[in-house]
Amino acid sequence: MSLRFLFSPPMTLPLQGKLALITGCSGGIGAASAVALAAKGCSIAVHYNSAKIAAETLVQMLTTVHGVQAQAFQADMADYDAVRGLHAAVVAAMGNPDILFNNAGTTGKVVGKAGNIEDVTIEDFEKTWRTNTGSSFLLTQLCLPYMVSQKYGRIVFNSSVAAGIGGVIGPHYASSKSALHGMVHWIAVRYAKQGVTCNAVAPALIEDTTMMSNPSDEIRNMIPIGRLGKPDEVASVVETLVSNAYLTNKIMVVDGGLTPSAF
Repeated sequence: MSLRFLFSPPMTLPLQGKLALITGCSGGIGAASAVALAAKGCSIAVHYNSAKIAAETLVQMLTTVHGVQAQAFQADMADYDAVRGLHAAVVAAMGNPDILFNNAGTTGKVVGKAGNIEDVTIEDFEKTWRTNTGSSFLLTQLCLPYMVSQKYGRIVFNSSVAAGIGGVIGPHYASSKSALHGMVHWIAVRYAKQGVTCNAVAPALIEDTTMMSNPSDEIRNMIPIGRLGKPDEVASVVETLVSNAYLTNKIMVVDGGLTPSAF
């Protein structure tokens, strides 16, 4: 083995210079994923809905600590016109995204495991689906043509173990997340030969997020590993899904042992 090989300069990072659009990026899993990808050289389009200060603080950190380009963009993901406007604003300011992490979502009304189906109004059902599923579909639809033209793209959806086991929120939330899996499987197979991978991460009970801001002891005790997960533990899986060109059509469960397999 030559000394030249041993001491050769490092190769350019696979994600260096790529642009990642991350929805729901002002905190929790979104912010942790932004930090993980920025550390690999990605520029970050930081989407937020109402947490403007948190988003701007994250942008400042990404630009100063990691030296990448980052900007914040506001949009209500329950509004399809706002989703279209988000994509247009990102393209105008930073260019077309190479990476899309559809992370934004809502629980809607929490009815719990023992709730009744009539406790979920059709209006709440439709808003939950629009935010969690429809907006993710639309943003993916808008981003895919550029990815195909470049023969490179990474799409990741943030699902939930609720998609496979029902979860603790309600049928509106669980069904909106399971629908993402069908999109993953279709998109992954359809666009694999165009250099686009498509996967989902399915977390369970991740603390320091809006959904798990005040978990009960009963919820904590559900996790075999004995604790809730951390946003950066999910972010490390997102980083893998984005970095690995041979990994596609997969639902990666991150749940501390709650489910024995990928559903």
